[in-house]
Amino acid sequence: MLSRLALRSVQEARPFLVAVRPTSTTAVNKATERDEVNFPRRARPVEPGKVRMGFLPEEWFQFFYSKTGVTGPYMFGVGLTTFLCSKEIYVMEHEFYTGLSIFVMAVYAIKKLGPGIANYLDKEIEDIEGSWVKYRQESVEGLKQAIEDEKKAQWEAEGQKILFDAKRENVALQLEAAYRERLATVHSEVKKRLDYQLETANVKTRIEQKHMVNWIVNNVKASITPAQEAAALKQCFADLKGLAPQSA
Repeated sequence: MLSRLALRSVQEARPFLVAVRPTSTTAVNKATERDEVNFPRRARPVEPGKVRMGFLPEEWFQFFYSKTGVTGPYMFGVGLTTFLCSKEIYVMEHEFYTGLSIFVMAVYAIKKLGPGIANYLDKEIEDIEGSWVKYRQESVEGLKQAIEDEKKAQWEAEGQKILFDAKRENVALQLEAAYRERLATVHSEVKKRLDYQLETANVKTRIEQKHMVNWIVNNVKASITPAQEAAALKQCFADLKGLAPQSA
């Protein structure tokens, strides 16, 4: 009977818990001390927070001051201790005194050995932190050097682009020179062939003219008879004789 009643009460209370649960972490997620814009690097506190009586945080006393005043925290502690002891909720048996003696010994050890151990541990922490800082600085310097090398490589790549343009222009000039040289060679060879054809035509013309002249002369000579030749000679002599007195 009671188990069924308890189960029913839990089932009735579950929707309320589910509805309230999303709002329970709002204050934690939206902490006022967290910068959600710049996200600065968190610094590890060097000294621990303030405490009173060796183990009570200062925040507890500040919490009571606004509600109970200065004596509130102390009265609360004394009253709570008195209540626990008077109602025998906390029983002071033999283990309590053992714990009390251990507490006294621990306080004495902390007072005597604490500063030396604290200095040793602080030195170790500083060494470890220094090695981390050194590694971080070396990493940053290495990355900066890599960035500078990359910028230099980009600058050299830009220079290579200019060099490639100059090489392309040089190759174009070489191609133009080779083209002009070959063009001059072609012009010379064509001129030689044309001169050969012209000389061949001239020689052929001269041979034809000489042959024609010889043929005409031979035909003329062949057509002249000895009587015509003798008459022509006589007429020539007569003309010469007729011209001689005039010229004298």
